[in-house]
Amino acid sequence: MKALTTAVFLVSAPAALLFAQGVAPVRLNLQEAAALALKNHPLVQAARDVFSAMTQRITEARAAYYPDFNADITGSQANPRARIGAGFLTTSSMFNRIGVGFSLNQMISDWGRTPNLVAEARLRTQATQQDYQATRDDVLLGVNRAYFLTLRAQALIKVARETVAARQLLVDQVTALARNNLRSQLDVSFVGVNLAQARLLLIQSQNEVQAAYAEMTRALGQEQPAAYELMEQPLPPSPPEDVERVVMVAVENRPELASLRLSLQAANRFEEAEKDLTRPSVSFNGVGGYIPYVNQITLPRVIPSEYEGVGVNVQIPLFNGHLFSARREEAHYRVLEADQRLRDRLEQVERDVRTAWASSFTAYQRLDVTAQFLREATLALNLAQGRYDLGLASIVELTQGQLNLTQAEIENLSAKYDYQIQYANLQYTIGALR
Repeated sequence: MKALTTAVFLVSAPAALLFAQGVAPVRLNLQEAAALALKNHPLVQAARDVFSAMTQRITEARAAYYPDFNADITGSQANPRARIGAGFLTTSSMFNRIGVGFSLNQMISDWGRTPNLVAEARLRTQATQQDYQATRDDVLLGVNRAYFLTLRAQALIKVARETVAARQLLVDQVTALARNNLRSQLDVSFVGVNLAQARLLLIQSQNEVQAAYAEMTRALGQEQPAAYELMEQPLPPSPPEDVERVVMVAVENRPELASLRLSLQAANRFEEAEKDLTRPSVSFNGVGGYIPYVNQITLPRVIPSEYEGVGVNVQIPLFNGHLFSARREEAHYRVLEADQRLRDRLEQVERDVRTAWASSFTAYQRLDVTAQFLREATLALNLAQGRYDLGLASIVELTQGQLNLTQAEIENLSAKYDYQIQYANLQYTIGALR
């Protein structure tokens, strides 16, 4: 009776724990979980904010096309008889005055530097958009993995509960037979060992369920822990036969590769922009305003109340301590760096695709093998039970049959969820997980 009470406690422990925590199970299917993660996960939100921030870089770069127009209000006090004597070549007179005016500066041409900077900003923004998509893919892969690990943990705890119940029943039967001297105490010891193993499996499976719930909460971007009631998903189709075709699809679709390609193009445009630094730049300048008060030394007033002026300036770089040449060389090496990073990532993607394809193919093959394992283990246990009831087999055969069946059930459900995880990983590596 004590053993039965212990088994019931172990079976009901997860439900009691959740009830004590006041956590209501969250019912989800895989599509709902993915949508919830994309909405709530902080990494997705951060990547979206980075992309939104990068879109402003285009406006910042294009600002050079527009005039720089400013209003000025100036009041000054000075010694009217003084002249500036140090620090400048000018010797302009200084007056007590108040004036208001406007200044205008408009770039006419910088011989291609601004268009290259605008193109670079646009390419960088597009690269950030691909980074945003890559972050979404990472989150979706985490959701798929956590989803199927949770289903596996829940299925495992169900197997553990059924195993405890079946072995507890056998213990009760063998114990009753031993009291009537129809079975030996050795038989009681063997079935007791099996029951203890089942209880350990149940305790371990309870821990895996709690860990899976924590992982699922993290994958969904949730802050509060929860229990989950997840819907079973149909098995995906078999992996593609041609791995080289899968690699080609990954090279075309992976957002990380698209981001690096765009970054390489942006680096090329910035190198061109840095080369344009050595070319002349032409700008238009204009000023105008009104001076309502000037404290002149002599009267009548000779300084007009209104003023205006315009000019065109051509700036020709001659020498600046090799600054522009160093910037051009730096930009060139940044291009080489971007090219090598793209090459490295391309090789890594090809390796990951081949590894994921092999893992998914192996996991797919395990499905039939574990199903056959389960059928054979079930048949073997039924035969062992019948032989034991007839006194034709020892308790060793029966307990070994129980152990084989439990292992077969675990392997079978593990193969199912492992293939779903491996298939999702394969879809991720080829950029098709959406």
